[in-house]
Amino acid sequence: MKINNVGMTGVNPYKLQANKTGNIQESKAKSSDKVEISSAAKEMQQSSPILAARQAKVEELKIQVEKGNYKLNAKATAKGLIDFYRK
Repeated sequence: MKINNVGMTGVNPYKLQANKTGNIQESKAKSSDKVEISSAAKEMQQSSPILAARQAKVEELKIQVEKGNYKLNAKATAKGLIDFYRK
């Protein structure tokens, strides 16, 4: 006995499964992460007294180097290096 056309004809179950996984991947691609920085953090970045003092010192050193007035203290530099690496 031969039985023909049982169930849905012309339907590939593997293709249906592939479509479901494709839809899941598309929905994941649409979602994205967000990072928000608070206004307090932005304010702290912009108005740092350390950055202003450092910038002023760099400008002063540039002027001294350009004029040829900058004197290097070799002993203080060596002591700073030694102290840094002994920590």
